[in-house]
Amino acid sequence: MCSYCGCESIDVIGRFMAEHVDIINACGVLRRACEHGDNAAVVAAADALAGLLHPHTGAEEAGLFAVLAEDEEFTEHVGSLCAEHTALDAALAAVRGGDHASFPAFELALRHHIDREENGLFPAAAIAFAGMEWERVTALTPAAPSRP
Repeated sequence: MCSYCGCESIDVIGRFMAEHVDIINACGVLRRACEHGDNAAVVAAADALAGLLHPHTGAEEAGLFAVLAEDEEFTEHVGSLCAEHTALDAALAAVRGGDHASFPAFELALRHHIDREENGLFPAAAIAFAGMEWERVTALTPAAPSRP
């Protein structure tokens, strides 16, 4: 996870980065369940991960991504990240549905996606936005769910 530019000190970015840690930790639980071949444990772990992932991606898209996408410089990049959210949902559903062998590809895609946000989009937003944009992002971003 990124910590070099200080963007995590911006409340909404810090929140998203903390949620990334929780998501990666839940991904580890799912990995172990897949490795053991315990379908009930896979379903429970996938549901727990989805319970973290869906509110997180929804909040990103409603707030930060929506405001960033208004700038033509970011529109395409934000669109690709939103498409990755959709692809990650589908890949997680496949793992949950019994395709445990697809887990490594899901995890790789998830980690790559988080890297693109934390080492690309978040620092770029920290540079591009002033106070007024952050106020809009904050106003548009749904409240954070309770952390585990």
